[in-house]
Amino acid sequence: MTHKGLNELSGNLGYHFKNLSFLEEALHHSSFVNEQNDPDIGNNERLEFLGDAVLNLAVGHLLMLRYQDITEGDLSRMRAGLVNESRLAEISRAINLGPHIRLGKGELQSNGFNKQSILADAFEAVVAAIYLDGGYDEAFAMIRRLFQNILDTLDKSGVKLDYKSRLQEQAQLHQTAMPLYTVVEENGPDHDKTFTVKLIMGELEALGSGKSKKAAEQDAARNAYADLEQHVRK
Repeated sequence: MTHKGLNELSGNLGYHFKNLSFLEEALHHSSFVNEQNDPDIGNNERLEFLGDAVLNLAVGHLLMLRYQDITEGDLSRMRAGLVNESRLAEISRAINLGPHIRLGKGELQSNGFNKQSILADAFEAVVAAIYLDGGYDEAFAMIRRLFQNILDTLDKSGVKLDYKSRLQEQAQLHQTAMPLYTVVEENGPDHDKTFTVKLIMGELEALGSGKSKKAAEQDAARNAYADLEQHVRK
C-alpha cells in the first residue's frame, strides 16, 4: 500500500504513525500474505491478539470512568456489547478501513473487505499498531474518540441494567438461596395485561410489575436489589 493510502487511514484514525510499518502489517490479512513469496511479510493475526487485549482494557476503562455506580457484572456485559464483531465492523466502516485491508484474490472476489469478521479483526490489529507505535495513552485516546458517539447514545437511551443477574450474583457470592419469581396477579385484557411478580430470596421479598412477565421480574429484582443496598449501608 502507498504511503498516501496509509496516511489517509491515519487521518481517519486521528493518529499519525512514527513507524508506518506497524499500520501496514495490521492491514495484511492472512489470505494476502499466503499469496506472497516473501517470508518477511507477516499477517495481522498476532497484532489482532494484542489489539483485542488493549481494546478490552481501554473500553473497560472508559466504562469505569463514565458509570461510577455500576457493578462488575453489568460493566462486563456492557463491554461485551461494545467490543463485539458487529460493533467493531460498524466502527471500521465509519473510518473507511475496509478498502485499506490487503486481501488475497479469493477474499477480494467475495467482497472480503466488507465482511464483519475481517473488518473487526483488522480494527483490533490497528489498535495494536497504535499501541506499539505510540503507547497505551495514544491507543486509549483513539478508542475514546471512535467510541464517543456510541457511548453518548448509550447515555441517551439509558443504561439498562440486568437486576436479575445482579441478584443472582449476590446470591452466589453470599451463598444464599437463589431468587424465586412467582406471578401473583394479572390485570387487564389479553392485549394489554399488567403482571405482578413476587420475588423471594431467603428472607428478602419484593414485588414488581410490568407489561410482560420478564419485565415484572426485572422490576421485582430492581426493588429487591435496592433493599439489599439499603441494608448494606446501614
